[in-house]
Amino acid sequence: MTWAAYGSFLGFATILVLMPGPDFAVVTKNTLAGGRLRGLWSGTGVASSNAVQGLITAAGLGVLILRVEPLFLCVKWAGIAYLAFLAVQAFRSALRGDYAPNPEAERENGRAWRGWRQGFLSKITNPKVLAFYLAVLPQFLGPHASLLALIVFALSHAVLSLLYLTLLVTVMNRARHVLSRRRVRRCLDAATGTALLGFSAKLAAEHA
Repeated sequence: MTWAAYGSFLGFATILVLMPGPDFAVVTKNTLAGGRLRGLWSGTGVASSNAVQGLITAAGLGVLILRVEPLFLCVKWAGIAYLAFLAVQAFRSALRGDYAPNPEAERENGRAWRGWRQGFLSKITNPKVLAFYLAVLPQFLGPHASLLALIVFALSHAVLSLLYLTLLVTVMNRARHVLSRRRVRRCLDAATGTALLGFSAKLAAEHA
């Protein structure tokens, strides 16, 4: 591993992190529903999943998951179903339009962990992340990279993801006075549900 290769990977990974995807939609959904705390937990869940998938890849288990078709399909369809489930939740919220005056109050009820769960599950059930690590890491590290180098690169991607999602939550929290308006919330919930459903359909349409 060289510093030049590491810097190139960070640049490439940053571009990928900034591209809107299921992570953006899930964290947005949780920030709207539960405020800054739940949004941050959701972003942490996404980053935690990235770290786990990176370690799985470094250990050589990523190839096993992608090549054993029943296992791959199980993970893939679990991800499809979970994204669709989150989409339905967002649509129901938009239709009801019944929002708590202070989402941060969820902290008092001990339910902020839902953000972490949704972030983690939506990411861990996406086999495309494993495919990304398996396809991209050798391009920067070569075919005979050490285990330590694989772990460093994978965890760096997880850290970049966490930093970006934390920034996203912070910006949304700063705009809370606008985003908390009932009409705006309903529109955002509908848009988030549409995005999640679209990502679910896209994942279902892709071939192994």
